Amino acid sequence: MALQERLNGGGGMDDSLALHTRIGVGRAERPLDRFADLRSALHDACIAKIGPELIGSDPNADSIRARVREVVSAELARRSERLTTDESEQLLAEVVDDVLGYGPIDRYVHDTSVTEIMVNGPDQVFVERFGLIEKTGARFTGEEHLMRVIDRIVSGVGRRIDEASPMVDARLPDGSRVNVIIPPLSLQGAVLTIRKFSAEALSAADLVLLGTLTPELVDVLHACVAGKLNVLISGGTGVGKTTLLNIMSGFIPDGERIISIEDAAELRLQQPHVVSLESRPANIEGQGEVRIRDLVRNALRMRPDRIVVGEVRGAETVDMLQAMNTGHEGSLTTIHANSPRDALARIETLVLTAGVELPLRAIREQVASAFDVVIQLARLVDGTRAVTHVTEVLRMESEVITLQDLFVARPSTTDGTLLDPIRPTGIRPHFADKLKAARISLAPELFDPYSASNGSNGERR
Repeated sequence: MALQERLNGGGGMDDSLALHTRIGVGRAERPLDRFADLRSALHDACIAKIGPELIGSDPNADSIRARVREVVSAELARRSERLTTDESEQLLAEVVDDVLGYGPIDRYVHDTSVTEIMVNGPDQVFVERFGLIEKTGARFTGEEHLMRVIDRIVSGVGRRIDEASPMVDARLPDGSRVNVIIPPLSLQGAVLTIRKFSAEALSAADLVLLGTLTPELVDVLHACVAGKLNVLISGGTGVGKTTLLNIMSGFIPDGERIISIEDAAELRLQQPHVVSLESRPANIEGQGEVRIRDLVRNALRMRPDRIVVGEVRGAETVDMLQAMNTGHEGSLTTIHANSPRDALARIETLVLTAGVELPLRAIREQVASAFDVVIQLARLVDGTRAVTHVTEVLRMESEVITLQDLFVARPSTTDGTLLDPIRPTGIRPHFADKLKAARISLAPELFDPYSASNGSNGERR
């Protein structure tokens, strides 16, 4: 669905129905599915007859889907089941999805308006649309059916899941991230979570249209990246950190060598000189793991102009700090935190958990020296995402890192919105001198809260 259609509310469900489906997430009593046994039998018959043909084939190819429909139709006719035309067609489509796709959730995997799919056992399937969670009518026939779909997903990337390995992180062919956890760790059956990989990456103009950014803030962020400032993007899960990281990485000039490092490759860098690295989990024997930290260390030997790390969450934080403090300027990364100060505090914690034996003040000095700007994102209760703070990291004063907010989004004083558009605080950043040395100048009005370009009528309050 196009961005403009989403902004206009196109493709959404009735408001009362959407509200109803978001209320009450308790397990409902399973309705009787009179086609469950027949569906399972048709699936088994199809696998028995053309199983070898399915190996290595493209599940979306018209030829293989036609072949599956042919076999299922023949088996259905052989059984002489009394079905209406609609029931027969629906059953046929469900079996084809089950054999070649992802069963009851296949339609949501291909639905561009769905950004997250959450399966809490065979009876509950939730999806996220436009930042809000909805309960769907989809369900699996049972735990065995759900596990069959999960096995197809994880086996496709060379992983396995069983009681010995009850948790798996994987990736669909389109780049969507998958997490699975099964009993005995999960008490309500297998839990499957799919974070969809958008077919079309959002641009800075899209985020302005959505209200996440303002045109003036885009100019400032562009200057920060072009001027080789080290930027930390902070926020909770699903607030759009990777989306903003992808957009900001697009501001890197074409003539630079970029090394991107991620757990699951999501960034889409368009520059001509990009090397993308992806971590690797351990195999079944527990061998062969390659961590983000290993990749960061290796990247330092690859003559990078820029290092872009999808997220710091462990010991790799130490190596990232060292890189930023030893000449690798213009690095970008993200972290989970609730505010700019919390983000820097979490950096300190991650360094300490890596076993670094340094005084806390020395670690803070490294952090203050490494990062120039922290960008804070938040997801509001209505599902919208917004940049709430752009904060400059200054020097150490006593035992504390000094921060100053350059842009802040404040609670709205009008009806209809939760936050006013993010506006400058009136403070001119210290990094303006560093940008000037890189022949990048920022217009003074970008930081003037009373400028008409920043949404003010020009009158001081």
